[in-house]
Amino acid sequence: MASQTSPSSPPGPNPSPSSPDASHTALRPGALGVAGIVFLVLAAVAPLTGIVVVASLAIALGNGGGTPVSFFLVATILLLFAVGYAQMSKQLVSAGGFYAFVVKGLGRTGGLVAGLIATLGYNFFVVGTIGTSGFFMQSIIRELTGFDMSWILWGLLSIAVCFILARIGVDFSSKILGVCLVLEVLMLVVFDMSVLVQTGYDVSAFSPEAVFGGSLPIGLLLAATGFLGFEATALFGEEAKTPLRTIPRATYTAITAIGVILGVTTWAVVSATGVAQAQATAREHLPAGDLIFSVAERYLGGPLTVVMQILLLVSLFAAMLAFHNSASRYLYSLGRARVLPHALARTRPGGAPQIAGIVQAGFAAIVALVFFLTGADPMITLVPAMLGFGTLSVLILQGLAALSIVVFFRRQGDRRWWSTLFAPGIGFLGIAAISILAVVNFDIVAGSQEIAIRLMPLLLVLALVGGVVYAAYLRRARPAVYAGLSSDLERFSVR
Repeated sequence: MASQTSPSSPPGPNPSPSSPDASHTALRPGALGVAGIVFLVLAAVAPLTGIVVVASLAIALGNGGGTPVSFFLVATILLLFAVGYAQMSKQLVSAGGFYAFVVKGLGRTGGLVAGLIATLGYNFFVVGTIGTSGFFMQSIIRELTGFDMSWILWGLLSIAVCFILARIGVDFSSKILGVCLVLEVLMLVVFDMSVLVQTGYDVSAFSPEAVFGGSLPIGLLLAATGFLGFEATALFGEEAKTPLRTIPRATYTAITAIGVILGVTTWAVVSATGVAQAQATAREHLPAGDLIFSVAERYLGGPLTVVMQILLLVSLFAAMLAFHNSASRYLYSLGRARVLPHALARTRPGGAPQIAGIVQAGFAAIVALVFFLTGADPMITLVPAMLGFGTLSVLILQGLAALSIVVFFRRQGDRRWWSTLFAPGIGFLGIAAISILAVVNFDIVAGSQEIAIRLMPLLLVLALVGGVVYAAYLRRARPAVYAGLSSDLERFSVR
């Protein structure tokens, strides 16, 4: 069995592990097991938020009563990708996540482009979570207690608490997220069982009429947004216990869990509304966004529906904390490679990214504050723009990673055709199709027809061009840094 090599010093970018600076630019190894990583990932996915927001949109705008199939199909595509991902994880362990995978498969320039796209996507995601958390905290707390505070204050308070928890350490964050996750999943299980006992699940949701009713492509596209966050398993590789086994297991577990939770609960929802009437009912509730709460009122009663609303706030906070951790690690990784300022690679004694965490939280807070000062409505302007763009960015990142896996193993002459070619290749085609749908239907992804929002995908074109130009500059003017785009990763390679 391959063993992890000891760190070596690549030319230029990284300090020797024995140097004083190294102790302040290293993450904490062995901090996370399979359960800890799965908690972090599922918290980023935020199952309750996925049901309240994503599933409602998919039923209304996608294929209606056939939406459960959309979730199961997306899970299948991602599991195929994960087959190749598991093999790649045995070759590389890095906090650079999929950025590191792309370097291995498509080279330094491709990796730099992927790193920029990932950094943009995750940082905008956190901005969006400030708006979402702030909006629901304001509305739900006002409804339950009568206390009314502006959404921006709730949002800024949330990101401040997330920042503090993240600084304590990723293992502590995983414990907090684990408690949040268990509570919201338990609520969904209670809801699912209540529908099963009182109404039963309607198998016609899997009929061709239901699956192909409405718009299956839009259903797949929206269902895919419910899985965003699973790729974070790669980001915690350097902090995982026995990462060669932990990361692949965590990935399979996370994708399967997400698919089961979202698929089964969506099946319960369309069964409760009636499969044939599901889309019309969801569209009626679309303006208020209360489809799930209205169904819960009937099957759980008023008190448990209130508990569900409170858990939604917990779910939103958990997602913010998880995405803050992920965004900080992309900044940390690019800082360690000196693509971004090297100060971003500085860590606290407990191993948490220090400067990267400050920059990430500060950026998210400032952007959200700018939106607030312009008078923008959080749920009409801020949230759709930020989460929609983040969704598209991460989809493209996943597609690049899938392609990189295929290319890397073909260059190695690997003969495991299923695990290193066909499975990840099919996964790539599926992700690419969903990504194209996301670009073509970005107004649906972002929930807005505003021209400024519809043009946001052009930022990814700028990241592509900027990454290529920046890579050429580094190759010519700063060759040590350019070499470090891959040598930084080699410190954690498995030979």
